Amino acid sequence: MPDLKVNIAGVEFKNPVIIASGFFGYGKEYERFYPLSQLGGVTLNGTTPVPKDGSPTPRIAETPAGVLSNTGMPNPGLEILLHEALPQLNGSGTVVIANVAAGTADDFARIAGLVSESCADMIEINLAAANIENSGLSFGVDAKSVESVVKKVRIACTKSLIVKLPPHLTQIPDLAKAAEAEGADAVSLIGTVFGMRIDIQTRHPLLKSNTGGLSGRAIFPLALRMVWQAANAVKIPVIGIGGISRWQDAAEMLLAGAKAVEVGSALFSDPFAPIQIIDGISNYLSDNNLRSISDLSGRVECWK
Repeated sequence: MPDLKVNIAGVEFKNPVIIASGFFGYGKEYERFYPLSQLGGVTLNGTTPVPKDGSPTPRIAETPAGVLSNTGMPNPGLEILLHEALPQLNGSGTVVIANVAAGTADDFARIAGLVSESCADMIEINLAAANIENSGLSFGVDAKSVESVVKKVRIACTKSLIVKLPPHLTQIPDLAKAAEAEGADAVSLIGTVFGMRIDIQTRHPLLKSNTGGLSGRAIFPLALRMVWQAANAVKIPVIGIGGISRWQDAAEMLLAGAKAVEVGSALFSDPFAPIQIIDGISNYLSDNNLRSISDLSGRVECWK
């Protein structure tokens, strides 16, 4: 049997398939389908300093090849994460990644410092969050903004640190380099791509917020390109996210240079998608006489 284990920033995953933040709750909800120990890792719902109710409804809509959403990151807040959600997952047999978001660099650092004292295995900071000190623009809007928040978080954070980057169309290599330069242990990408749908009968947008983040198969080629660019720009591990719904998608992400992948919106149509992806990757390795994930990761043979 091929070896599916991967090591990211000193943390060992039994396989390279991780659940993306925002699609799995705090993990326990899916235990009725399969043991969490079958997964490489679980990224928990994004957590903010205080509880949030999220955006007004409707805040999610189906698209022909994905999901459009603007949930506003509803969550019970930091205290519930630290004292209830994380302790419940202790001993679950999978890598637990706490995903955090905040409106200022100082709040990012404060939350990361507190989560560092918990049983979480890693911390992922979401740089798609709006920077309230910079006109509400994303922290991932440019390299300087990335540097400023990662620098502060790195000082406070004693856990392995993943920096999740939004899909900047032209600057992904620069954003990844900025995160690496300030001490990120890994980068994950991409977040959702902004989109819009309109009901032609009512003439209203399908989302109450008018626009939202597009996830799902429609964004896979875009995500794959950015993962490949980031993997060629930095030495730290890259985790590929965006439209992965089949094992073939995961194999492409790994070939492009990802060390692991995160699966998200595929869970809406099939909660067993991550398990099928794990099995598919294992069979692919066996069929191609590959002994481990490292024999696949970054092995794309680009045309000259």
